Amino acid sequence: MNTSSSERSGLIELHLAVLLFGGTALFSKLIPLSALDITALRCCIAALALALLVKVSGKHLRLNRSKDYGIALGLGIIVSLHWVTYFAAMQLSSVAIGMIAFFTYPVMTVLVEPFFTGKRLELADIISGICVLLGVSLLIPEANIGNDVTLGIIIGVLSAALFTARNLLHKRYFASYSGAQAMYYQTGVSALFLLPWLEVDPSAIQTNVWWLVILLGIVFTAAPHALFTSALRQLSAKTVSLVSCLQPLYGALLALLILSEGLALKTVIGGALVVFTAVYETQKSHRANRAQKTGS
Repeated sequence: MNTSSSERSGLIELHLAVLLFGGTALFSKLIPLSALDITALRCCIAALALALLVKVSGKHLRLNRSKDYGIALGLGIIVSLHWVTYFAAMQLSSVAIGMIAFFTYPVMTVLVEPFFTGKRLELADIISGICVLLGVSLLIPEANIGNDVTLGIIIGVLSAALFTARNLLHKRYFASYSGAQAMYYQTGVSALFLLPWLEVDPSAIQTNVWWLVILLGIVFTAAPHALFTSALRQLSAKTVSLVSCLQPLYGALLALLILSEGLALKTVIGGALVVFTAVYETQKSHRANRAQKTGS
């Protein structure tokens, strides 16, 4: 396969993965269960699908070092809390607002990463943080956590913080494993961690709800992670990061088409501020990395 067709294939896989990631949010409204129950059942299905995917690809499930199992345990617990808060944010507010609140994570990463790498925080990054805060503030209907939308935004930002922590820890301690293998352990640990807290009796769940859970676990969890990993091998990290910024847009459009969730003007302006800032920080990060490689 030549370079251009390989890149075209990678772009198709990437956009499909990001579309599916965006579609994940819809299940917070489509599945009539609590955020914890949705996450626990999703992780059970996804872990089984990912285990099968790893085996079919000819790789083994076991980790390289015994200490990596402890790392997988920590990452899995963080992922479980991230997904519970992710779905809860959207159940309290809307898909669009919940996703915008969650998408503060790229700027959080920029602000927190210097503490891991020892690099100095730049003024432009602080300005980006202020822009994101301004964007999120436009989503808030009233400064009262008794309001469900406001509470949803706070929980969405908490979900972003958990996702930021997971990404930074994964990059530092678990990056040697493939996406499917890493997510198998993280979804598996999440399932084991959350199942004791399950609020619903699985035998009481209706068949149509089970089909939605299976769809979420396989098509909207295992599949996009596999596609995303494949796209990473064919495209530059910059392209992957920039296309990933389309996730809130895809999610909002799907919510509009499938759930008939409208978008208020303030939500559009706030969302644009958050997403454009994320795009700017992504481009800036890749320029810095390229300059560092050139200078080394």
